[in-house]
Amino acid sequence: MHRGLVHPSHVLLWLLCARTSADLPSCSESDYHFEYTDCDVLGSRWRVAIPNKANTCTGLPDPVKGTQCTFSCTEGEFLDMQSQECRKCAAGTYSLGTGVAFDEWDGLPTGFITYGETTNGGDSHTDCSNSTWTPKGEHVASNADECSAVLSYAVSLKKPGTVTFEYFYPDNSIYFEFFVQNDQCQSTDSQNRWMKTSEDNWSTYRIDLNKGNNVLYWRTTAYTLLGSAVKPVLLRNIAISGVAYTSVCFHCKPGTHSAKPGSARCAPCPADTFSTKGATVCHQCEQDKYAEAGAGSCKPRPACTSSDYFFTHTPCDSEGKTQLMYKWIEPKTCNETIKGAVKLPASGEKNTCPPCNPGFFVTNSTCEPCTDRLYSNGTACDKCPVGTEPVVGFEYKWWNTMPSNMKSSIFRRELSGSDQSTAWEVAGEYVYTTPADQDSDFLMLILNVPGYRLPQSLAKDSEISELSHITFVFETMCTADCKLYFLAGYNQWNNDVVEQWTGSKGKQSYSYLIQSNSTVSFTWTFQRTDKFSIERKYSGDIAKIYAIHITNVIGGVASQCRRCALSSDKANSACVPCPRGHYMVNGTGVCKRCPANTFIRAEQPVGEAACVQCGPNTKRNKAYSACLSDCTLDVHTRAGALLHYDFSPLANVTGFHSSPRFTNKGLKYFHRFNVGLCGEEGRTPATCADSATGSGREVKGYVCQSTVVPSEIRSQSTVSSQPFLIGDSLIGATTDTELSSISSPEWLFPSASSLPDVIFYYKSSETTQTCKQGRSATIRLRCDPALTAKDHITLPSNCSEGTCDGCVFHLLWQSQHACPLCTKDHYREIVSACIQGIQKTTYVWQQPLQCYGGVALPAQTVSACVSLDFWLKFGVTTGIVAAVLLISISCYFWKKTRKLQYKYSKLMMDSGGRECELPTADSCAIMEGEDAEDDLMYLTKKSFFTKIKSFSRERTSDGFDSVPLKSSSSRLQREEEDSDDD
Repeated sequence: MHRGLVHPSHVLLWLLCARTSADLPSCSESDYHFEYTDCDVLGSRWRVAIPNKANTCTGLPDPVKGTQCTFSCTEGEFLDMQSQECRKCAAGTYSLGTGVAFDEWDGLPTGFITYGETTNGGDSHTDCSNSTWTPKGEHVASNADECSAVLSYAVSLKKPGTVTFEYFYPDNSIYFEFFVQNDQCQSTDSQNRWMKTSEDNWSTYRIDLNKGNNVLYWRTTAYTLLGSAVKPVLLRNIAISGVAYTSVCFHCKPGTHSAKPGSARCAPCPADTFSTKGATVCHQCEQDKYAEAGAGSCKPRPACTSSDYFFTHTPCDSEGKTQLMYKWIEPKTCNETIKGAVKLPASGEKNTCPPCNPGFFVTNSTCEPCTDRLYSNGTACDKCPVGTEPVVGFEYKWWNTMPSNMKSSIFRRELSGSDQSTAWEVAGEYVYTTPADQDSDFLMLILNVPGYRLPQSLAKDSEISELSHITFVFETMCTADCKLYFLAGYNQWNNDVVEQWTGSKGKQSYSYLIQSNSTVSFTWTFQRTDKFSIERKYSGDIAKIYAIHITNVIGGVASQCRRCALSSDKANSACVPCPRGHYMVNGTGVCKRCPANTFIRAEQPVGEAACVQCGPNTKRNKAYSACLSDCTLDVHTRAGALLHYDFSPLANVTGFHSSPRFTNKGLKYFHRFNVGLCGEEGRTPATCADSATGSGREVKGYVCQSTVVPSEIRSQSTVSSQPFLIGDSLIGATTDTELSSISSPEWLFPSASSLPDVIFYYKSSETTQTCKQGRSATIRLRCDPALTAKDHITLPSNCSEGTCDGCVFHLLWQSQHACPLCTKDHYREIVSACIQGIQKTTYVWQQPLQCYGGVALPAQTVSACVSLDFWLKFGVTTGIVAAVLLISISCYFWKKTRKLQYKYSKLMMDSGGRECELPTADSCAIMEGEDAEDDLMYLTKKSFFTKIKSFSRERTSDGFDSVPLKSSSSRLQREEEDSDDD
């Protein structure tokens, strides 16, 4: 190899590159742009030229030292990279200086990424690719299905900054969160990432950002569990500060302009004007065209119709008259001069003013509220008589002017500007919805109240759960799929849909019970259709509200007075509540005690009907406001047996989930039931809360339900929403399958046991459109001694939601603590055989076992005993002894009998043979000195048994013994023989 030689291929490559470079033109300023390198440890950086397209030109400027990393420009300025100096933005453009802004959503701005994903383990085959955030021109809208939609933007901040955006979040059926991840993928604190629902307008959110890389995430997950349409979340005007500089100014979007250089933002064009992108001025529309505020173009004015105007009433004049006035909907977009156009009807027709609403009086042609302790029917204020108190609240049934505590507004989902025109207008006998610019607008009527206070006669009764109730009469007339929503605001940020009606509805009333002082506002929202269209097709669809009545409002007025008990018999004495357990006799002010074991009906404390009898196995509480159960009860079976139950181990609040359910998009959710079976005063109630929207709403009672979504939706283990009460009062506990019109059919939970189920019955005071009488619940307690778990609660297999009609819920609670207490009748004894002098007695339960607790099973006992061998030996021995004794006694008496026979025969011989005459004897006994041989009789020799047999036969037919006697000749013969022997 030769030193210094270059490979031929290297030479050819160098010649080719040299020729290619020589063929390229020199770069002009439009062929490249400048960028800064990353900052070094000293805070320095370099400015380098970057070609816009590779291999298009040659001769790029050399790198030069850049500005310090802490350098920044102010609002309305941009950094000129050529001179590295800040310059003002030209007219028609704007700059945030150290930030960027996104207010045009014709498409997704550069840097934003959106995608859809399945939630919480749903079906992996579910397609969520189209469930993304969608640009809508003025804003970007979230999805409205059960998938999760994510919108993200990555930004690198050179110094600490902020992100600000506007959002509209009207529906708490969507989980909406915003969080930021840093370089270490650490997210925003979970307590601050969940957005609060909007009340009736756009809300602004601002959060600080740290220096360095930040990824912003907006994520929504909707769930249409009740089958209703979900309103999407809307975003607009996203601004980020902390980006040390911006090298360009942004052009004003169509419909806005900036007239002066150095603008930090663009101003919207007024109505009937328009502008194009980068405009410095707004241009007036032609006479036959119109434009809404902030419009980028003008549209032809259509012919005016009756839907383009509305009518209202002027305030009453000094003559008590009001004028009927017709007005065009502002801004006016129609043309009344073209062919076929409708003219605005003539105004000025005078009508008699409607009376003032109850609680108000007429003064100077206006209605003023009556002061404290006064009442009015709408004409003049009067003082409540002695023994009565004013019934305070608001009752609106005449609509000459909008009440001061009510307002109306419009929210337009598709376009900006929600405060353009009145949504609801007064019409004398009712208030109604006016035609809107778009059929998809939400027309809202809002009633605000400061709080609630019970009447003085009830103020001391802290057990009363009803603070107030609101009743309204309404009507809807629709040709499309209109909807009327009634919402209750639990605080200033949150409104929950209480009830909704779809389509035309005849004139009807609806009542809602208020149990919390945090319910401070009520909203009626009417939407003609949820399908967006620029044209107004359904302007004739309207909603009317005829009357609104809300009770016990702080600062309210009185329309009537109510009898009350007095503190004394003196005049002008103050009203006091009746003593506990007493009701007021109608129209007298006299308090009378209720019958035993009854409570006072809170909504009707007057009249004997106020006393409500407690149900079976319950007793009234100390406040006479409800019936309670101490968890013990006695039940008589059909066989006449008495069973004692003690459910105290089941008294603590118990919760359980239904089986998992999935929406159409695969969102998994559960129904969670919380149960507080029984307990005396001071018990802990079952509580269901809304943890999804941050409203803090919760309901308390015996039985409640909420919808639970697993942790994939939120950083908590689970989140719950849509809580409602199923039972807030105990009706009774019995083995009957029906109580107070609430039925618990046996076929819901078939049982093979002969032991009856104990059923607890509950009822809720909350009514719904479906459940006119309120919801109710039954809990069957079924004995299962083998089941150790306390909370084995199930739902009916053929009504998996727990209810078959949506109103009555049925639960089965199986537990060993649901069994009757054991007694001595539930076990029997088994006595063992006597083994080696020991006998055992064992006690066992009767089978099948149908009791638990109570009397314990006695322990096994051991006792001494005598075995069978001993008794056999004892019996044989005793028999032998008895036989010997019997024989001895028989022999003894036999011998005695023979002696008597001898004496008798001797007496007969001494009688001399005279018949029927016996000699007189001194004694029947053997005298002293008599020969012993005299005791012997002459008998032939016989065996012992033969002698006994012969003796037994010697008895005459008359029952006397036959005694053989010797004749006198025989005696003489014997004497002679004796003398011969001598």
